[in-house]
Amino acid sequence: MSALSEDDEAGRLRRWRLALGGDDAEGLGERDRRLDQALAGLYDTGPDSGGRRAGLGASAPRVARWLGDIREFFPASVVQVMQKDAFDRLGLKQMLLEPEFLAALEPDVHLIADLVALRSAMPEKAKDTARQVVAKVVAELMARLESRTVEMVRGALNRQRRTSRPRFPDIDWPRTIARNLRHWQAEHRTIVPERLVGYGRSARRSHAEEVILCVDQSGSMATSVVYSSIFAAVLASIPAIATRLVVFDTAVLDLSEELKDPVEVLFGVQLGGGTDINQALAFCERLVLEPARTHLVLITDLYEGGNAAEMLARARSLVAAGVNLIVLLALNDDGRPGYDARHAAAFAALGAPVFACSPDQFPDLMAAALKREDIAAWAAARDIALIRADGEAG
Repeated sequence: MSALSEDDEAGRLRRWRLALGGDDAEGLGERDRRLDQALAGLYDTGPDSGGRRAGLGASAPRVARWLGDIREFFPASVVQVMQKDAFDRLGLKQMLLEPEFLAALEPDVHLIADLVALRSAMPEKAKDTARQVVAKVVAELMARLESRTVEMVRGALNRQRRTSRPRFPDIDWPRTIARNLRHWQAEHRTIVPERLVGYGRSARRSHAEEVILCVDQSGSMATSVVYSSIFAAVLASIPAIATRLVVFDTAVLDLSEELKDPVEVLFGVQLGGGTDINQALAFCERLVLEPARTHLVLITDLYEGGNAAEMLARARSLVAAGVNLIVLLALNDDGRPGYDARHAAAFAALGAPVFACSPDQFPDLMAAALKREDIAAWAAARDIALIRADGEAG
């Protein structure tokens, strides 16, 4: 790490502080405290640890966040060693190999994130167990979220496509008859329809609504990645929507072809590492075919590690072109998210709504987005705090 190469006295003291550990964080900046916690969570254990105990459970950073931190601070070769040490020292391998563990498991989105993040360090037998666990939890989440999502989105598409000037094959005869009952002509025993009701042809693939879920897969966004993957799989099952799932850290990966199987999608993500939102938006720009029909949901805490000025310029260009850009600071049930307030305010100033969303709210959000409703008004009606252009939530 170049950050540990200072030659001055303060730099030497800092390196000794990180090497020796201990509870006193005096003299360490925020980045160093995170680095110290990442090391302590794994290696401060045993008789020589001064009484401190390692652990990646509830009293320490979540496993996925921990993995994200070590990927940020250390090269890949060191990360692999630390992941293997986590299995050996903390008993994670044994936990995953116990049949009773799977039988007694309660569905938990955090567990999925942990298993997916740790899969590269698992032995093959453990990977099989982990896949079964992930499949079980995904099935539970799909049962909870799928029907409402499909219902809300299809309803939005039907209302959006309804037209009073349909082509003959597209006339909705039951609704047309109901709308024109007052024009019943008894002598001719027929109805003279003054207003036809039908559907347009926007369900054709070339004119489908385009939904792009662009998801930050850094460690802090782990549960958001899980929910986003499941929602992407559900949306992809609706023919009138062309759905893309793009995940990113410092690289960008398009998982759209895997959406038929959300378990495979989750095993394709790589939780942790840095963040390059600018690069992800550049990738998504190339996917936009019809801006007026495109809904880009950017799911990130907005801590940009790439070019922030270019990131905002790309966002401005997307909004100006007519893309429906929505920024979700989190898609989870974990409460108020941590996020970059300055960047959140900048996106809000561009006209992109910025807020956190729970999984139960997401189907309704997508329905509102597909109908091009005012998302700010939608959020206000549900007491969801949006980030304003001044950086405050309200």
